[in-house]
Amino acid sequence: MSQSKLRHLPAVHALIEHPELASSVESFGREAVVQAAREVLDRVRQKTAEVGVPDMADLQAQIQRHLEHRPTLYRTVLNATGILLHTNLGRAPLPEVAWQAMEAAAGYCDLEMDLSTGKRASRLRDVEEPLTAVTGAEAGMLVNNNAAAVLISLAALAGDRPTAISRGHLVEIGGGFRLPTIMQASGSPLLEVGTTNRTHIKDYEEALETGAGLILLVHRSNFVMQGYVAEPSVQEIIARAHAHDVPVVLDLGSGALVDTESFGLPRETSVSEAVQQGFDVVCFSGDKLTGGPQAGYLVGRREHIDALRQHPLARALRCDKLQLAAAIATLELYRRGEAQRQVPIWEMLRQDTEARASAWREQLGAGTVVDATGAVGGGCLPEGRISGFALALDADDPDGLLAALRRQDPPVIGHIDKNRVLLHPRTVPPQWDAKLVAAAKVALEGTGA
Repeated sequence: MSQSKLRHLPAVHALIEHPELASSVESFGREAVVQAAREVLDRVRQKTAEVGVPDMADLQAQIQRHLEHRPTLYRTVLNATGILLHTNLGRAPLPEVAWQAMEAAAGYCDLEMDLSTGKRASRLRDVEEPLTAVTGAEAGMLVNNNAAAVLISLAALAGDRPTAISRGHLVEIGGGFRLPTIMQASGSPLLEVGTTNRTHIKDYEEALETGAGLILLVHRSNFVMQGYVAEPSVQEIIARAHAHDVPVVLDLGSGALVDTESFGLPRETSVSEAVQQGFDVVCFSGDKLTGGPQAGYLVGRREHIDALRQHPLARALRCDKLQLAAAIATLELYRRGEAQRQVPIWEMLRQDTEARASAWREQLGAGTVVDATGAVGGGCLPEGRISGFALALDADDPDGLLAALRRQDPPVIGHIDKNRVLLHPRTVPPQWDAKLVAAAKVALEGTGA
């Protein structure tokens, strides 16, 4: 746009003081409208084509659209992939009570105050009771994720002494981060024992005799080892370690607090079972099979949990008030025996997916109800396949239909199977069914499918 035409653009103050934008100022606030006006005017100035200067009404309309469609950091999406713990989509959806607890803590709250005395209190004071009640451990605490839980365990319990770990347990935890990297950051040197597929008790014994200060075991929650494999029992490892006065830590990962077999899933070692096996500290995730907010839980013997609390990293890795509120609310559901009805990941497993997929087909007037297999996801139960039903949509360009579904409001995330787009009801909350059908209808019409 030429400089002569730019001179005809109105000033920011002239735009925002116009009566047509009065309601916008009232709804969004003056500063937001000022910022929107500046951005709209900047966009107009940057046009290189010789076009006419937008009139006042056009500029006001652009400002209004800009305010109403301001980008947010995260958007609600409909997860129709059939993967319960979809890492790219935020893993576990939170229980309603967790949201309520976060809302209560959003403003000022008694995070670190004992209201009965008016004195300072620990922010972790309300975590330990429900955590130990549902796991059977002597003591417990939490940090901001499970990698942090492993990090502080090694730093506090091994220090600068080596941590012994089987080569078969040196896993990549996701996002390109590998366990040896986390261990290196702790300050405890890595001491590999055994081989990838076979580790014996003598390997651990040799590590203990050469000065290992900790033994770390990692539960294989996201992969399976079969064939020519061998490793000593947990009881053997713990007995040898304790004979040398060395603690044993288990990175359990998934954090099952219920019997997974009762939901038709493969058996998974629960946190309480791991505690009963005698581990000194058990680390597990809050946003996997626990079904709560991101957190790294640590439970075990009181002397070791106390050592973790007193380590400087406990301050650096602590949770904020919203994580804590949601975590406590989720743990209370397990303590009261209400988790199977109120924690979304467990609710999903009890759904009648055939009836809902059939209802989608009828309302949409397209598609076929097919047998479909879902998964737990999130690095949990790699052999766990969840049978059910999905709505299959035929399209000449399945990738194009997937992209069109993602452009809807809210975006719908499905997947392609046998050149068809599949939408799984299991991972879509029932209250969103109408939105999903409406989005699918627009996407089908827009792509000519």
